[in-house]
Amino acid sequence: MTYDKSDTGWGRGDALYACDVRRGNCTDFHALLIGMARSVGIPARFAIGLPLPGERGAGEVAGYHCWAEMYVGGRGWVPVDASEAAKEPARKDYFFGHHDEDRLEFSRGRHLTLEPPQQGPPLNFFVDPYAEVDGVPHGEIERRITFEDLDAPSTNAESGPEVGP
Repeated sequence: MTYDKSDTGWGRGDALYACDVRRGNCTDFHALLIGMARSVGIPARFAIGLPLPGERGAGEVAGYHCWAEMYVGGRGWVPVDASEAAKEPARKDYFFGHHDEDRLEFSRGRHLTLEPPQQGPPLNFFVDPYAEVDGVPHGEIERRITFEDLDAPSTNAESGPEVGP
């Protein structure tokens, strides 16, 4: 499978589509991977979040990024990022069991019901704003997520801990 968003249909997380066209984005990669893992009895789940740019400072987060997690007895949930491994073959072993530091997890799972429950159908995944007007999904919401690095708090060992009044 190839990481490729050049045609229509990608990004739904449809494992059959991914098998047919053999390309897609991270959502498609991980729908297929999760389905394959579950088919052989390996518990697997979907996670999605925000990719942070490698160059920090301040800016806007343009898209989303997702990955799979597989349950390994004695270790717990282990991240597997097949789409990053496809984009960076030299780091494929790293992405089987590790996250890079450039991501922020937002939600887990698919076919989600919010709290309080939405009137519309379950959400395929949750990373963008969701709203309803009179119980009907309202899809014209613009998402804008920005970030700014903060200076690390200074530690002054000589002054000791702060003491309240």
